[in-house]
Amino acid sequence: MTNRPTKCKAAFMHGPFDLRIEELELPPLKPNQVLIKMRACGICQSDVECFEGLSAEGRYDLGPYTPGHEWVGTAVEIGSDCTSVKVGDKVVGDCVLPCHQCANCKDGKMSSACLNFREVGFRPDSPGGFGEYMILEEAYTHVIPDDWSDEIGIFVENFNVGYWGVWGNGCNPDASDDCAIIGGGPIGCSAAMVCATSGANVIVIDPVESRRENAMKYGAKVTVDPSKFTEPGALEAELKRLTNGRGPSVIIECSGNDKGIASIFDIAGHSARVGVVGHSIGRKVPVEIGKTIWKTLHIAGSGGTTNWFPRTIRFMSKIKDTYDFKALVSHYYKFDDLDEAMKMAQNKQVARKVMLTFDD
Repeated sequence: MTNRPTKCKAAFMHGPFDLRIEELELPPLKPNQVLIKMRACGICQSDVECFEGLSAEGRYDLGPYTPGHEWVGTAVEIGSDCTSVKVGDKVVGDCVLPCHQCANCKDGKMSSACLNFREVGFRPDSPGGFGEYMILEEAYTHVIPDDWSDEIGIFVENFNVGYWGVWGNGCNPDASDDCAIIGGGPIGCSAAMVCATSGANVIVIDPVESRRENAMKYGAKVTVDPSKFTEPGALEAELKRLTNGRGPSVIIECSGNDKGIASIFDIAGHSARVGVVGHSIGRKVPVEIGKTIWKTLHIAGSGGTTNWFPRTIRFMSKIKDTYDFKALVSHYYKFDDLDEAMKMAQNKQVARKVMLTFDD
């Protein structure tokens, strides 16, 4: 790279409500690394929860870290050993980075089982996309089509989570299934698109009207406002009404909300396959465990994915002309306006996806 910068700006999370843009030195690349100039980065609700001090996922207890795991950038320099990425490629990257060497990795377990995993945008050793440049190993860097918009690019990681939550953990819907998606945010819409593409009947549950309206554009056939069903058994009865008395055969929990998680055990049909995607780290959620037994529920968590990004990119290539990914972004902010962007991202009633943009 000619005129390679020696310094750049990045945001550092020092603690709750303490996010600062600072200048840092840009180190030389190792042979297996890629220097990426940020094009855009989405602000995830997990970023917001860490900012608000509501999640233990953000490890500022280990030191200040750079958030941002929903990013798209351009490869501007590559290490001498890199072969799958070239200068000028538009790229995205994994969030959970396994070491490929520990006992769990060698057993073929998923990335989050790695005994030494790093997590982009949540730890000091894994800087995220809230900065002008990022350095990432080639193994975790994925090339996307050059004609994809930045909006599609930032949604690859997001869609990857929803896609894995549906298919990577064995929920495997088809046209015979009634799928209830709890949470109509970006990941919920991603899961809804996957289920709808599989031919399933998709029901999205969310108390926010704008999110329910939006979900109808991204795979949902019907939506439900859970705030209207507060009496014991009322929400379960409504879901049975919508599914010919059976209850949902597939549930994908994407809200991370305590009430949403607890509702799984009420609304699930017998033998339902359940994927839990929404983050709830550091909080305990009371559930009626007996219903897990008597309904014979099959519940799988969804923390991290295993070699799923290439599949996600292929999947999105098939549906990008069917669904308008650009419309999922509700607000745009320049990186230097990060404080205002975070305030907007905290407003769940208004914001769907807030996207940071960077100067060319």
